[in-house]
Amino acid sequence: MKKFRMITFQYFNAFTNMALDEAIMEFVRKGISQPTIRFYGWDPSAVSIGVFQGVRNEVNLDATKKAGVDVVRRLTGGGAVYHDRLGEVTYSLIAPLDMFPTNIIESYRLICDDIIFALKQLGIDAVFSPINDILVNEQKISGNAQTRRNGILLQHGTILYSVDVETMFSLLNVSDQKISDKLIKSVKKRVTSIVDQTGASMEELKKALVMGFKRNREISFGDYSDQEKSRAQELTKERFNNEIWTFRL
Repeated sequence: MKKFRMITFQYFNAFTNMALDEAIMEFVRKGISQPTIRFYGWDPSAVSIGVFQGVRNEVNLDATKKAGVDVVRRLTGGGAVYHDRLGEVTYSLIAPLDMFPTNIIESYRLICDDIIFALKQLGIDAVFSPINDILVNEQKISGNAQTRRNGILLQHGTILYSVDVETMFSLLNVSDQKISDKLIKSVKKRVTSIVDQTGASMEELKKALVMGFKRNREISFGDYSDQEKSRAQELTKERFNNEIWTFRL
């Protein structure tokens, strides 16, 4: 059985969250840190953009500044995502590539199956939808992203506890013409959350996710090492909270 360290839910700001992912990747690659599964939230709320996106194209920077919402560029691809402090649980899984199928969709499926198992514990029947979504009755409840660098796989994603579509639209660059009651209703029909599906609490969701990710792995619970935290501080300054990185496209 594959051995992993699991770090239970903690809040960090957006820059530290992304820096911790990269720091752990570096130490797993060096054999210093165990393969790791971590759960976390975003404090304050944040918008993350994909590594190939232009921040000015995607984010209403005036609105995020006024709302006190962080903006960070991820290591992974995909679109802009609003991370509500109280609206989601985010996870990262970081491990050597040889632990996973070489086929990208199959590697997504393997990891997303743990989330689907967790949701089933809450009475929610979910399915994997390639390339990287989890759906409940054709509504998205989880989005995921992946990168593979120097022999290490990082997959992270969100499980929606609640959805605030109006706030999301206010922070992203969606034209006034598109922000309409009709569009908001359309998005609400395509996205769902734990709150929409069941009466489960956030704590119940966290416990279910631990169960899901534990089931096929030998887990030791731990915390971030001093080395990882120190390296994450460096990466925060060098990259994730640095305008050169954030505005590079």
